[in-house]
Amino acid sequence: MSSYEAAGVSIEAGELAVELMKSSIAKASRPEVMGSIGGFAGLFDASALKKFNRPLLATSTDGVGTKTEIARALGKYDTIGEDLVAMVVDDLVVCGAEPLFLTDYIAVGKVIPERIAEIVSGIARGCAWSRTALIGGETAEHPQLLKEDEFDLAAAATGVVEHEKLLGEHLVKAGDVAIVIASSGVHANGFSLVRHILKNAKLDLSKNVAELGTTLGEALLTPTTIYAPKLLDLIADVEVHAMAHITGGGLAANTARVMPTDLRLTMDRSTWALPELFKFLAAEGKVEQPDLERTFNCGVGMVLLVPPSSVDAAIARLAGKGHSGLKSWVAGEVVQAQNAPGGVALEGMYRRL
Repeated sequence: MSSYEAAGVSIEAGELAVELMKSSIAKASRPEVMGSIGGFAGLFDASALKKFNRPLLATSTDGVGTKTEIARALGKYDTIGEDLVAMVVDDLVVCGAEPLFLTDYIAVGKVIPERIAEIVSGIARGCAWSRTALIGGETAEHPQLLKEDEFDLAAAATGVVEHEKLLGEHLVKAGDVAIVIASSGVHANGFSLVRHILKNAKLDLSKNVAELGTTLGEALLTPTTIYAPKLLDLIADVEVHAMAHITGGGLAANTARVMPTDLRLTMDRSTWALPELFKFLAAEGKVEQPDLERTFNCGVGMVLLVPPSSVDAAIARLAGKGHSGLKSWVAGEVVQAQNAPGGVALEGMYRRL
C-alpha cells in the first residue's frame, strides 16, 4: 500500500516541529501582528502605516547558501537562523526601511522536530533582535531530493520607509565620507569557495586554529551581524545619505550599487587589518587577493556614506555600549569622477597587526 509516510513524509513529525517552535516564535512579534502561528497566512495590521505621510513598502528575500553545510557538518543548528534574518533585514535597512515582518521557508530531507526547532529558534532570536515580527513560515519535507540531514533556508521580509527619508544614491555627494562597519566573519556569502578550500586543503572543521583562537568550524559558523536595529536608531538622529550591505560580490561591487555614476569612492585598505579568518582561507586555498575581495567581505559588513558633519556622531553612536556596539571607522571619501571612472575602488595595503 502507498501512503504519505511510505513516500517519506511524516505528518506527525511536522506537527511536533510546529509545537516545539511555538515558544521561540512567540518572542519574535510586534504589536501589529494579528492572530497566532498556525494560520494559512500571517496577518499584520496595516493601519500602523497611517503615521506615515507617504509610506514606501520595501521587500527583500534571501537565503544563507551553502553555509548550511557547515552547520550540518558540525551538527549545530541554533545559529544559522540568525544568518538568515541578517541577510534579509540588512538588505532592507540600507534604503532606510524599518523591517516589519518576515516569513521563512525551510526545506529538509527529513523532518527531525528538534532540529527544526533549533533552526527556528535562531530565526526567532534574529527577528526579536532586529525588531521584526516572524509571522509565518513553511517547513517542507523533500525525501529523495535531499538527504535526511540536508536542509536549505530562505526568507522574505517587508519593511517601510517614509518617502522623504529614503536613502540612496540620489543623496550621495562629492565630499561624503565612507564609514565602514566591521563584519563578524564570513557572514553568509562565499561558502562555495570556503567548501572548495576545505575539500582541496583537507581541512578539519573540528581542529583548533591558533590564529583564530577557536576551531575552524566555530569560526566559520559565527553568525552574520544583524546591523538593522543599530542603523535604524542611527539614521533617526544622524544624517546618512546611503548605505551598502556587503554580501556576495564583495566590498567594491556592493558599494558601487549606491554610487552615482559621476562620483568615485576610493576606500583605503590600510585603515583596517584583514581579519585572521580571511588570511587563513587565502593561504590554505591559495586565493589571490582579487578573488578574495570579489567573494568575501574581508572584514567589512556595511558601508555608510555620510556628510563630514555626521562622521564623529555616527561612529560614536555605532560604538554604543555592551554587546550591541559596532566597530566602525573612516575608510574613504567620495570625489567627483572627472577623468577617472566613477564607482568604487580599493587602494593601499591592509594594515599589519
